[in-house]
Amino acid sequence: MKKYTNLTIGITAGILFLIIYNLSAFAFQCNEIRSDTIRLHVIANSDTAEDQEIKLKVRDALLASGQHIFNGTVTPENAQTKISTELKDLENVANKILRQNGKNYTAKVSLNTEYFDTRTYDNNITLPAGKYLALKVVLGEGTGQNWWCVMFPTLCLPATEKTNHHAMKNVYSENEKFIIENANKYEIRFKIIEVIETLKDKVDNRYKG
Repeated sequence: MKKYTNLTIGITAGILFLIIYNLSAFAFQCNEIRSDTIRLHVIANSDTAEDQEIKLKVRDALLASGQHIFNGTVTPENAQTKISTELKDLENVANKILRQNGKNYTAKVSLNTEYFDTRTYDNNITLPAGKYLALKVVLGEGTGQNWWCVMFPTLCLPATEKTNHHAMKNVYSENEKFIIENANKYEIRFKIIEVIETLKDKVDNRYKG
C-alpha cells in the first residue's frame, strides 16, 4: 500500500510540476508581449451617446494628425523620446475637437504604464492582461467607456490584414504571435494570468496610495 501511495504522490508531484512549468513559460511569453507593445487608450467623459460620439471624433483626429507617430517608427524603446515632445500637440488636437463640438471639458494626453484586462482586437488578436506602455487620452471626467488599439506594432491606422500580419511578424516572436492569434487554445491560462496581474495591480496601487 505504501508503495502505491508513494507512486501516487510522485505522479501528482510530476503533474503539478508540469502545470507550474507550462504556466511559468506562458507567463514569460505574456510578459514579452507586453514589453513589445504600446497601446492607445481614449477614455470618454461619460457614457452618454454624445460623449461617446465625441470620443470617436477625437480618436479620428488624433490618428489623422499623428500619423507620424502611429506608423511604426515609435517603439517601446524610443517611445519616451519620440512621444514626449508630441504630447502637447496631441492634446491641442483633442481640445480643438472638443471646442468645435461645444464641450466645456478638456483633454489630458499622457504616456505612462497602465493596467489592461485581457482584450481581443478586431482582427482576433488577443493581448494578455497586465501593464502596458500606453498613450492615454482622458476626456473630461474620463468616466465613460474607452476605446483602445495597438499603437505598436502598427494596428491603429487603417491597414490590410497582410500589413497587420507583416507588422506583427516584425515585432513579436513566433511563440508570441501564436499566443496572440490563438487565444482559444490558451483560454484557461489567459484567465489565470489575468487573475495574477489583477492582484499585482491592486497591490501596486495600494502601496502607491
